[in-house]
Amino acid sequence: MKSILIKIVCIFVVLSFMISCKKKSEKPITKIEWKSIFNGKDLEGWTPKIMGFEYGNNYKNTFIVEEGLLKVSYKDYDSFNNAFGHLFYKTPYNNYRFKMDYRFTGEQVAGGKAWAHRNSGIMIHCEDPKGMELNQNFPVCIEVQLLGGNGIDERSTGNLCTPGTHVFYKDSLVTEHIIKSSSKTYHGDQWVNVEIEVRNDSIIKHFINGEAVLTYNKPHIGGGAVNTGDKWNSKENHPLKGGYISLQSESHPVEFKNIKLLELK
Repeated sequence: MKSILIKIVCIFVVLSFMISCKKKSEKPITKIEWKSIFNGKDLEGWTPKIMGFEYGNNYKNTFIVEEGLLKVSYKDYDSFNNAFGHLFYKTPYNNYRFKMDYRFTGEQVAGGKAWAHRNSGIMIHCEDPKGMELNQNFPVCIEVQLLGGNGIDERSTGNLCTPGTHVFYKDSLVTEHIIKSSSKTYHGDQWVNVEIEVRNDSIIKHFINGEAVLTYNKPHIGGGAVNTGDKWNSKENHPLKGGYISLQSESHPVEFKNIKLLELK
């Protein structure tokens, strides 16, 4: 009789464990929620800062919305005249994934730099644009450089540029301004998907059309390429833990769509 009771208790324990496991497995999986940060109608939530003009001045309608697309436009320009611009999203972030589609269109405006042909970028970990100087060309930040092919040469996209910053790449400090990605070249006016994974001041990854093309870490203040004088000298080597996101205008028309962000806890 005692052995039968022991067997019954064991069976009960096993059944209870199986039921418990089943209930746990039936818990709904949390869905990943990407947030759209561009409404496709206007520039709500986005503010321009263009070199030579106050924050908020959308000089010559550089940034416009047409047909649901966010565009860098030079229709009202006669010459570029070093009007480097950045369109800032209203909220700073530090741990997130950002993605969108982009394409270059038309011809570069007169007066643009040769290196700016089919050239734009996503600036992450940006300084507060309200504190930028009137004639500042770029924010201190990390730039995910977007390049289009010229129809002939190899020209990777999703590269890294470092205006006023340095990073560690393959466990070594890199002070050069550009680190090229492993992406292929995208010629013509085709849409290209870019995604960035940002983990505070640790790891940052670039993806082009779903493929990882560049990984680096430890972004921090350092170097030149930003005309702010000695403003940042006291912050040399300080880690970049977060900041604003901006889209760049460098003299070539470019279009953006499906601009989304996922915060990482």
